[in-house]
Amino acid sequence: MRIAILSFAHTHALSYARLLAARPDVELAACDPDSADVADAGPRGTALADELGIAYMETYEEVFAWSPDAVIVTAENARHRDLVERAAAAGAHILCEKPLATTIADAEAMLSAVEAAGVELMVAYPVRFAATFDEARERLRAGEIGDLLGVCGTNNGKIPLADRAWFTDPELAGGGALVDHVVHCADLLDDLLGEQAQSVHAAANRILHAGRGVEVETGGLVTVTYPSGVVATIDCSWSVPDAASTWGGLTLQLLGTRGTITIAPFASHLGGYDVNGAVYLPVGDDLDALMLDAFIRAVREGGHPQPDGAVGVRTLRIVDAAQRSVRTGTAVAIA
Repeated sequence: MRIAILSFAHTHALSYARLLAARPDVELAACDPDSADVADAGPRGTALADELGIAYMETYEEVFAWSPDAVIVTAENARHRDLVERAAAAGAHILCEKPLATTIADAEAMLSAVEAAGVELMVAYPVRFAATFDEARERLRAGEIGDLLGVCGTNNGKIPLADRAWFTDPELAGGGALVDHVVHCADLLDDLLGEQAQSVHAAANRILHAGRGVEVETGGLVTVTYPSGVVATIDCSWSVPDAASTWGGLTLQLLGTRGTITIAPFASHLGGYDVNGAVYLPVGDDLDALMLDAFIRAVREGGHPQPDGAVGVRTLRIVDAAQRSVRTGTAVAIA
């Protein structure tokens, strides 16, 4: 299968490239034409492709002339729509980084494009593939904790200034910590609850990392209410210090009438110290690998991979409502 990685802008592109390059059933190429216009500290473009040992193409036109079976869109958030529409027009199936887009209008246009082209669109939510999440969902649906009353979610990490500063660019990213971190928890809630959010109330500020020239929110708390009465909170902050041994982590606590379930998919690790300081070595399944397996299998077998573009739109609606709530100071209903 021919797969092309479109842009090295997103840090996850490196993980996907390494995993795909190691697969004998994938012919991999990459393209990162916007890298010449950025000042990221981390490598981009040809230099990164050489480091990863993968084929590199100079333009997206060259990529689509190569006729890939599938593409992975890991460009800046604001550039997702153009690349997804171009891939759909070329007949390539698409795995797109989260969030799906920076506006609802763009996300809906992307859905229309893939539906018209008859290709699949999957959104990169790897936590959906964590074994602990699967178990939590099964226990919840089996009634082990009674009726679900609420969910407490956290997704905290380092501010991505060191390698990919565009994450803090309001135009390219569409926002800050609200955009970067809310969507992962929103995806898990979408799968767990099977219902769309009803209203959102959010607060955010730039207290964290003040003085570093950041123009977007660096910390926030989002409260989401669902038609069933379930209330979920999402702590979505860039609160992990730069010197920490790991990027951060996600947790989800389900609160029921008869008990609770807590998952922390990234907590399992080996810790210690070496000559460079604290060491964090994750153990267990590689969630990126499981997600890529699901995507490739669906493309090969003609399946419909989950989470799909419709999930991407629903989770983006929560982010959009949270941003509007921050601006107005009031709860925002989701139509």
